[in-house]
Amino acid sequence: MYSVQFDPKAIDVLKKLPKDIHKRIYDKIISTKENPLRYFERLTGRPDYKLRVGDYRVIADISMERHNVQITFIGHRKNVYE
Repeated sequence: MYSVQFDPKAIDVLKKLPKDIHKRIYDKIISTKENPLRYFERLTGRPDYKLRVGDYRVIADISMERHNVQITFIGHRKNVYE
């Protein structure tokens, strides 16, 4: 089982979202704890991973050695890759 940690910036974005979207994203992130590589997809040319949740994307760093998922950014798909 992997641990999940959130950057303060990701928490701020999550808190500003509507409650139903907030819950959907949070539940999806927590459901990845067993096997994050099943849900997260590696970003091309970058060391981090993305998780699709509707129109939103969760960007994370996954450490296989420490069994840790560090959520670094959450945003709408049109703004997340800039």
